[in-house]
Amino acid sequence: MLLDYIKLKEVKPALAGYISEAQMLLKKNELPDDKAVHDIRVLMKKSRAVLQLVRSQMDEESYRREYQALREVGRLMSSWRETSVHRKVLKNLRKTHAVLFSDLKDYEPLNQLLNISEPVEETIEKRKEQSAQILELLKKSGYRIRFLSLGKTDPVILIRDLEQTYNSVIHSYLSARNNLKPDNLHEFRKKAKNFLYQLWFFRPLKQGAVKGLEKKIDQMTQNLGKYNDLAVLIETLGYKYSLSANPHELDELIVLIRDQQDAHLSKVWPMAYTIFCPGQKLVNLLGFKLLVF
Repeated sequence: MLLDYIKLKEVKPALAGYISEAQMLLKKNELPDDKAVHDIRVLMKKSRAVLQLVRSQMDEESYRREYQALREVGRLMSSWRETSVHRKVLKNLRKTHAVLFSDLKDYEPLNQLLNISEPVEETIEKRKEQSAQILELLKKSGYRIRFLSLGKTDPVILIRDLEQTYNSVIHSYLSARNNLKPDNLHEFRKKAKNFLYQLWFFRPLKQGAVKGLEKKIDQMTQNLGKYNDLAVLIETLGYKYSLSANPHELDELIVLIRDQQDAHLSKVWPMAYTIFCPGQKLVNLLGFKLLVF
């Protein structure tokens, strides 16, 4: 299948669209709800993945400026999501382990997560300020992107850069598989997400194969994301294992959370192996030829 006869999805309109959609979601309400926060964060991840894909065809100053601006948006919104995710996990556990949670009623870090259903006034004001910051960042970035010369991105270079992204995911996969540190698993997820969002532009080359791969990576990264949410929850609860240092009820709660982490990872590794096995080539997955000059 020759690139001369296949037109890849255009990069610049997609990037501008992600930023525009994020602005609309943020303006919809005075404070975005949990779904809007999630959707905006996904749009920022997609935008950064696009920038990484076309980095070699941009001047470095423009790349760094836009990437840092969009990363700052994600950073400002990260805490908004974490609290609601933690509360949801804990409430689900409480449904099936009511006695355990009753025994932990005096553990303050747990109470703080479970008992605050709505942001306090101070938090609301802070989020309003952050929303204004985010809107300004998006407005400026969207304006600058209008003038980026991305209309004639070279498809051959794009495919080469996609392959580089793929190889970086293999490296992260091996790091995570050989050392199950939360940081390694989080990095693997981030790299795999970048690859997922970049793949979308290559659907015209072989739609069935690309969409099938996207579906598998999406399922895999969702499980990695849930694992990471649980790792952050354990950290937020301030838990450190030490013999006889914790009430046994707290140790039991952490074991239940660890069991959930294990369940998510068990769904990750078989799929990750088929996609990112060492020695695997991108052409074997997608079935189109990578042009080399």
